[in-house]
Amino acid sequence: MAGAIAALLRNEGEVEVQAIGPHAVNQAVKAIAIARSYIEADGLDLQTRPSFVKLELQNEERTAVRFAVQSVVVEHS
Repeated sequence: MAGAIAALLRNEGEVEVQAIGPHAVNQAVKAIAIARSYIEADGLDLQTRPSFVKLELQNEERTAVRFAVQSVVVEHS
């Protein structure tokens, strides 16, 4: 998942990751952290804005954590 996040940040500049449940949220956070290390060599960093979103899954409303992730160009001094 980290590789996919990094690729989308390089190509699109942003990606949205959604996770339901504590294990999935933990894995999403780890993937975002790993993706950050992947894009460093490209002169990029990332920022993320977490929020909650209601989803309809199998006729049941669930709350997910949404991570809106954007790439940021790192300026070297």
